[in-house]
Amino acid sequence: MSMQTRAAFQLSLGGLLLAGAMCAHAANLGFLNDTPIAYMKQADNDSLKKAAFDTLNTKQDGETATWNNDGLRNSTRIEAQMTPDGTAKTGDRTCRQMRVVLSAKGQTMNLNPQFCRQGTAQWVLQKKH
Repeated sequence: MSMQTRAAFQLSLGGLLLAGAMCAHAANLGFLNDTPIAYMKQADNDSLKKAAFDTLNTKQDGETATWNNDGLRNSTRIEAQMTPDGTAKTGDRTCRQMRVVLSAKGQTMNLNPQFCRQGTAQWVLQKKH
């Protein structure tokens, strides 16, 4: 994976995770401070992004990939199940929904990002309107 591809994907998924945390803070929703995202460190983010990218590239709709942060020097164990579904192709453009379930310290968080790409280019997180 090229540096440019990796950076773009990290910004995409990282932005999704950061946006959720920022919205919670801005809305004074303190209970969201105990969500799995609150316990994630940069190494966790990087590893999860790579796993999500690999999942999009290798799993069929309905197949689940698992991830955890073992060995990443975080005292809080974080796990994720990632399941692509709803793959749609229009010409050379492919879009995939992904169900992501993050778990840490008895809390679970569900994310449903959509990624698209042209041909075999990198996956790009799509903004929801």
